[in-house]
Amino acid sequence: MTLYIAFLIFLALFFDFLNGFHDSANSIATIVSTRVLTPRQAVIWAAFFNFIAFLFLGLHVANTIGKGIVDVGIIGPDFILAALVGACIWDIITWYFGLPTSSSHALIGGMVGAGLVKAGPEALVPAGIIKTVSFIFISPTVGLILGLAIGIMVYWAFRKSTPRNVDHIFRKGQLFSAALYSLGHGGNDAQKTMGIIAGLLFSAGLLGDTFYVPFWVVISCQATIALGTMFGGWRIVKTMGQKIAKLKPVDGFCAETGAALSLFGSTMLGIPVSTTHTITGSIMGVGSLRRMSAVRWGIAGRIVWAWILTIPGSAAISALTYLIASRI
Repeated sequence: MTLYIAFLIFLALFFDFLNGFHDSANSIATIVSTRVLTPRQAVIWAAFFNFIAFLFLGLHVANTIGKGIVDVGIIGPDFILAALVGACIWDIITWYFGLPTSSSHALIGGMVGAGLVKAGPEALVPAGIIKTVSFIFISPTVGLILGLAIGIMVYWAFRKSTPRNVDHIFRKGQLFSAALYSLGHGGNDAQKTMGIIAGLLFSAGLLGDTFYVPFWVVISCQATIALGTMFGGWRIVKTMGQKIAKLKPVDGFCAETGAALSLFGSTMLGIPVSTTHTITGSIMGVGSLRRMSAVRWGIAGRIVWAWILTIPGSAAISALTYLIASRI
């Protein structure tokens, strides 16, 4: 393994850390905003379930990223460098402005940008890209529908209970729902980095003739995303937990459970969805259950624009990076 390959693996793990740091808001925003756990307790809780996710959800997404977005034959060190730089810079920009965008789509945009510059449109795998891009719209919609549906069922089931009893029950219930969501987050998001590292190793001839994800890559990525989650992206926590809609523990439980179910399904199907989009949609669904005005639609619109710009923005940064790297 050359020094350059080792550096790129480190850079991929740095992206994984940023992913956990950037997306920790997804796992903990509702449980912090409802004051079920303190921020420190919440990130430790989320990080633990991030780490053990691979035991439950397989490696389907890693295989999609490794060979389902661009032709595996064009993947090389400069390609990986450009894709990761594009994704990392986009993550840092959106973190600074407190926008809960998708690290997953930033990475995919980075791969698309580098692939277009290196080999043109024929290097792309249309089926994988179309499936991924379509879930920019599908995942928040499914999250919204599930959050709303679970909210309706829970509100109906506890319609005769006092607010005090409901609050007491769902303060405990949120520990369970936050754990489920963190499993979904770790299971889907850490696998993107696994796919990138495995693709790099395969292109360098270090995996032999068959593409697979080595176990040391799995453990490294799960541990790194968990570490990033523990540091927490507090700017985004504020947006997710306070600015979209005011939540009570019962609302947090419904939002997290709906989003977790959506993530489990997409991960088992090997679809690299955005955990950010999913939980945001779910929060909107639960918030609108009380009244439409409970959701701050202006903030939601700003977030959606950031979603739309993520793939072209990270692709542009990646393309420029590849042009520079390939000429050095």
